[in-house]
Amino acid sequence: MENHYFVIKIYRRNAMKAIIKSLIFFLSLMFLSSSAFSSVTEPPAQMSETSKQCATCHKKNNNGIVQQWGDSKHHRAKVGCYECHAADPGDKDAFLHGKKGDKKLISIIVSPRDCANCHAHEVKQTEDSHHAKAGRILGSLDNLLAEVVEGNSGFVTEGFPDGNSAAAVNGCWQCHGSQVKVLEDGALDPATWPNTGIGRINPDGSEGACTACHSRHSFSVEQARAPETCGKCHMGPDHPHIEIYNESKHGIQYASQKGQLGMDKSKWVPGEDYYTAPTCSTCHMGATKDQDVTHDVGMRISWNNRPPVSIRPEVSDKKMGLPGQHVDWETRRDNMQDVCSACHSEDYIENFYAQYDGLVNLYNEKFAKPGIKLMKAAKPLMKPVKFSNKIDFIWFEIWHHEGRRARHGAAMMGPDITHWHGTYEVAKHFYAKFIPELEYLVEKGMRSTSEKKQASAALLQATIDEVLNSDNHKWYLGKMSAKQQEIRKKATADFKAQFEK
Repeated sequence: MENHYFVIKIYRRNAMKAIIKSLIFFLSLMFLSSSAFSSVTEPPAQMSETSKQCATCHKKNNNGIVQQWGDSKHHRAKVGCYECHAADPGDKDAFLHGKKGDKKLISIIVSPRDCANCHAHEVKQTEDSHHAKAGRILGSLDNLLAEVVEGNSGFVTEGFPDGNSAAAVNGCWQCHGSQVKVLEDGALDPATWPNTGIGRINPDGSEGACTACHSRHSFSVEQARAPETCGKCHMGPDHPHIEIYNESKHGIQYASQKGQLGMDKSKWVPGEDYYTAPTCSTCHMGATKDQDVTHDVGMRISWNNRPPVSIRPEVSDKKMGLPGQHVDWETRRDNMQDVCSACHSEDYIENFYAQYDGLVNLYNEKFAKPGIKLMKAAKPLMKPVKFSNKIDFIWFEIWHHEGRRARHGAAMMGPDITHWHGTYEVAKHFYAKFIPELEYLVEKGMRSTSEKKQASAALLQATIDEVLNSDNHKWYLGKMSAKQQEIRKKATADFKAQFEK
């Protein structure tokens, strides 16, 4: 079905683009005049006296933030300190601040709900995205590692008298976001603040942190468009997106010609305002001739490569209760291919996606699905505590680190990370670590005096045999057919013959 999709895709996409182009002006007028923007606050005509007082005082002690703000579009729009930090009496994190006799009720955290006073559309898109839900990792397998396996409860604060793991506080939470805790005196607990994690759970109940990308107090669009900003979190062994980008042709172009990109421009459309290279923002968020800027970073992604087995994004959105569950992967792929078309031909784009899908399907079918099946069969022979078994770590790194690297590398055209840091590592550890450890569990189970353990060991051995005797793995048993061997031998000989005189 997926192969058939590529045959018809070129006709479908061109037809859809024609329809979109004919309607876009009309829809834009309707959208801009809709009631969705009726609650957006107009920028003030002049700087408020309260904000002037804030700036005067903070120049003495925190001049850097005042200068950052002075260089921002907020300053030019007369949006000052108080317009963002003003709090209501019922706010959990509100406190009185300022000169004696003239104190104002403010809050330290400017949450997405506060930003929505002027940026309602952008905040709504962000709230509907995976970015805003990143804080939900607090109950995941990753956080079990940081809280228990790597950490302890030794980081005791007023808000957490039973302690937290410093590994989670300084690691996971700084990218994914903390759940900010307000103390009785209105101060913010140091285990949860400072924090600019993109899925931060704020005292007002909102999820997200606009400052994850638009750092205080300049809130620069140029900074938000820079790949280095994304690289704060999108890096490392489990999702090396910045490393992949730097290796890719896109990243090479950016590194050598970023001065030509004009990333501070208000209008920033590839193929019109710049053409030398895309950044992360270009592909996942930026405007095109046919699309507006989006703050929902999932609307152009056609695979979710985070789980052990890659799934379509609408499936994961449904699990999280997000509106994206109603947007299919084909539509999202059209959105991304529209970005690609600013610089690439239709054939180039289609062939790239054929390569990408091929790698995802290879990983899913050869390693991920059999791996899950084998782990399920091994479970009765394992210690019940997660990560108390050697095989827990082996399997976790196969899918969570190496398998992701392979898939993400293919998605972003990073060949070395796709292969040597991806599929090679997956295969090496599948055959040299995973299978031997499973065989050890079988041997141990067979020696057990428990009939139940013996039966589980027999079932696991049967599952191992089934997997290794499949077409994807029988080479490991020396069972590659004569026909397959001949095909490989001929292909090698034909290739060498091209260069022989």
